[in-house]
Amino acid sequence: MSADDRFAGSIPEIYNRLLVPLLFEPYARDLAGRLATASPARVLETAAGTGAVTRAIASALGPDARIVATDLNQPMIDFARMEQTHDTRIVWRQADAQTLPFEDESFDAVVCQFGAMFFPDRVKAFREAHRVLKVGGRYIFNVWDEIAANEFADVVTTALATVFPQDPPRFLARTPHGHHDGKLIRSQLAHAGLVDVSIDAVEARSRASSALEAAIAYCQGTPLRNEIEARDGSRLQEATTRAAEALAARFGTGAIDGRMRAYVFTARRGSS
Repeated sequence: MSADDRFAGSIPEIYNRLLVPLLFEPYARDLAGRLATASPARVLETAAGTGAVTRAIASALGPDARIVATDLNQPMIDFARMEQTHDTRIVWRQADAQTLPFEDESFDAVVCQFGAMFFPDRVKAFREAHRVLKVGGRYIFNVWDEIAANEFADVVTTALATVFPQDPPRFLARTPHGHHDGKLIRSQLAHAGLVDVSIDAVEARSRASSALEAAIAYCQGTPLRNEIEARDGSRLQEATTRAAEALAARFGTGAIDGRMRAYVFTARRGSS
């Protein structure tokens, strides 16, 4: 596991408390709505994180649906399980999306929110989604657009370059916002055997009660924290403060609001 996909320590709690409402909830509702139109009986979620999409799917699907929510990081799964103990339709399990521990043709749908960017071998992960889908089953996932189209992430990345000018932390630009080429992803899905690929651009707004809240979410609730601490662990607070100052300068000193943009991909397993 690389530093880019290591969500451990205090990251899961900060991620869930601050980053989920800041970034993920609008897109979780979008994915759940798309999934619900097919009324799948058995759903697999990969890269579930702390369960933002899992909760949205559970609200959108009926009482007979079954959801298996997986993530590579055990701390994220542990946190998500504690947040959703009451729903017996959900099974939580640690799993690598590139080597899924499930039988062929086990699921009616596979869903993944902002996880494909972290897969070291996306074709391999897409093949696994294809393998576990039933014929006609749907694979639905989203990826962030380039960092320039996602204002908070862009401002934070620029601000941190002033803290570490010789070696700027580039996690946000490199990984979450570094894999948005629709033509390439469409080709990767085709290589994995998936068909009927569609791509939708989805814009939303990112909102936080303050610039500091957003800065903490990014600098301490994502693997960006790992990059900051790798450069100088004593400067995490300084980096967070610098990011907050930059966000306040751009968006104001009260509640802040910025543009987000992502792409949603939908594909299907064709007949064998």
